[in-house]
Amino acid sequence: MKQSENVKQALEGLWPDVRVELQVIKTTGDKILDVPLAKVGGKGLFVKEIEDALLSRTVDLAVHSMKDVPAELPDGLVIGAVPLREDPRDVLIAREGKSLLELPVGARVGTSSLRRAAQVSRIRPDLEIQMLRGNLDTRLRKVREGMYDAIVLAAAGLHRMGWQDAITAYLEPEDFLPAIGQGAIGIEIRRDDEELRGLLAPVHHPDSAVAVQAERSLLKELQGGCQVPIGGHAEVMGETVELAGLVSSVDGREVFRRSRKAPREQAEALGRDLAREILAAGGKRILDEIYRMEIK
Repeated sequence: MKQSENVKQALEGLWPDVRVELQVIKTTGDKILDVPLAKVGGKGLFVKEIEDALLSRTVDLAVHSMKDVPAELPDGLVIGAVPLREDPRDVLIAREGKSLLELPVGARVGTSSLRRAAQVSRIRPDLEIQMLRGNLDTRLRKVREGMYDAIVLAAAGLHRMGWQDAITAYLEPEDFLPAIGQGAIGIEIRRDDEELRGLLAPVHHPDSAVAVQAERSLLKELQGGCQVPIGGHAEVMGETVELAGLVSSVDGREVFRRSRKAPREQAEALGRDLAREILAAGGKRILDEIYRMEIK
């Protein structure tokens, strides 16, 4: 809702004759709060119902967290704009202000993300990972009340809400890769809506879009979703984009992480090539094992 409100204000500020009406649509991911996302299964848990509304012309645009958007969009829909990306990093929120390395042995760490759980376990295999679902204020309340010793969240949501004071430590991508597209917003529209595409042009941020394109190309080639521990982070530096990606076992004991650079106009190929390198290094075996476990 905060992201959508920001887009509404931006568009109405740019175009005084335009009025934007927010329509709230609850998705499957919003409704199922007592099961880890990895066990719900499927892709598009947070976008399908919204995309259905776009295709049926009930709404004209959709505001998504790009980390929730599947690598492939439905026919007839495109990402019309990617605004300036927020901080893509994960953060630790600890009840006693401790860093990840300072948490006591056996401390309870809350997350619903297999990617976060695997990377926490790789760094601190002695910690106890527990499921954490719910919106931001619910998660923060649970750690304050002592249900968890610490939780891992995305920095972007806390920044947008103005709740940075809750952050104990930022988890740097060099050690802890975020989700594909984390911190980025995607504004999805119908492919044939040229008028709306024009209205969105001033809010589009090319560097953010290139970084997200590289990450999503990595995800697409890995054929991953929220059911597997996959991370990725791209950074655009002038005419060059650098991409890091990983595939991890669920317990964090095996991690296949690689990085590459390429000219920005080759962002899509960069993601595809890096994914193939990770798969060849051992990532394919890990993913195959995880998918076999799901089938059973």
